Amino acid sequence: MKGQLQGNVAGVPSPGEVLLAGVDEAGRGPLAGPVVAAAVILDPRHPIEGLADSKALSARRRDELSALIREHALCFALSFAEHDEIDAVNILAATMNAMSRALEKLAMAPKRVLIDGNRCPRSAYPCQAVVGGDARYDCISAASIIAKVARDRRMLELDRVYPQYGFARHKGYPTAVHRQALFEHGPCPEHRYSYAPVRASLRQRSGVLKA
Repeated sequence: MKGQLQGNVAGVPSPGEVLLAGVDEAGRGPLAGPVVAAAVILDPRHPIEGLADSKALSARRRDELSALIREHALCFALSFAEHDEIDAVNILAATMNAMSRALEKLAMAPKRVLIDGNRCPRSAYPCQAVVGGDARYDCISAASIIAKVARDRRMLELDRVYPQYGFARHKGYPTAVHRQALFEHGPCPEHRYSYAPVRASLRQRSGVLKA
């Protein structure tokens, strides 16, 4: 299914081991592309050094850690809420939907789930919201990292399709370069038309064309 990725089980937990899943997202603020949610159950027998909030890491370090997480985690899953889902239900609901789907796709059932933020998605598992959790819990940090890396890779793909917007540089965030490209070219099919700057670019272009 498009927008979904499930990691293989990396090992079998020992009897009585508490499986703790961390969940985080990447891409709520951009004007284009998906929001990506990740759920990760780390293997305590294979700790990964250097886990931290993805925003505090360089792109190269995120790539390195993402590879280690995918290799050594007991399991992980990703879910993409695409631009059309975001426009249909709003970014918060789309994010919660993506988190729910990521949890559903885990190859192992966690006993407890930690969610970065101040609210929990629908889930069959006991969930706890943790503000700033991506800097406090390794499992959430791991989810933050693989979600960010997966989303950045998608934006690089979109940059090859729509090079005029500079997605490879800003990953869809509302930078000055991105806003100027929106004014010059109008939004592409991957933009979030429910977002105010995208709607504003349509009004601005309409006004210029009519002048």
